[in-house]
This record gives sequence, C-alpha cells and structure tokens, in this order.
Amino acid sequence: MGLLSGLMGHASEVSIEKLNAEFQPILLDNEQIEKAYKLIRDMLVFTNKRLILVNKQGLTGSKVDYQSIPYSSIKMFSKETAGMMDFDAELKIWLTGESAPTIKQDFRKGDNINEAYKVLSKYVLK
Repeated sequence: MGLLSGLMGHASEVSIEKLNAEFQPILLDNEQIEKAYKLIRDMLVFTNKRLILVNKQGLTGSKVDYQSIPYSSIKMFSKETAGMMDFDAELKIWLTGESAPTIKQDFRKGDNINEAYKVLSKYVLK
C-alpha cells in the first residue's frame, strides 16, 4: 500500500477517522463515511448517501474539487479481480446515460476491492 502503491496508480484505503474532520462541512447530518481510497492526492469516498470523487488540483493541492454522485445515478458497476500473474484489480462504475465506464480505479492485489464493491452493492441495489 502506501506511497509506492499511490505512485503506481493504485488506490489504497484511508482511515475514516482522518477524513471525518475534512469532510464534516460537506456531509449531511445523517451521512457517514463508509470507506475511502486514495490515489496520490485524489480520493474515492463512499458514504451511506453518495460517492464523492475528490480531485486535488495545483502544485500544493490547496484547490479541491468535490464531485458528488448519488448512488441512484450509478447504473452499473463491476470489479475485475487480480489473477495469478496480475498485480492489480479494477473497479469500474457506469453512470446513467453513459455507455462507457465513467470511473475506473485500480486496486493493488491484496487491497480489498471487495469492500468497495460491497458498499456499492449495498446502496446501488436497494
């Protein structure tokens, strides 16, 4: 996991406790972060209400774009697990009206892509 994983373009899990303070201003009163994954400076944050894509911009990363995707806008998602000779697994998410996956994220072999998949299943398949 860690820095090498991020530099290679793989998502690694982030502690929810570390994110609560940063996300408190944009979360609803009854909204909680379920899982979060970081790629260098960007993140995928799964809450019990939506998926938040975080894009830190600029040299210092002080400019941040938070894109909220309601789970009701996700029409399909898939995971491709790492095989014997593969080093990574991939999560793909299609939004309503799109024919190609809008979001593609690599996970290192051993990182639990299944947890992200379960969160999507829990809220998209309601």
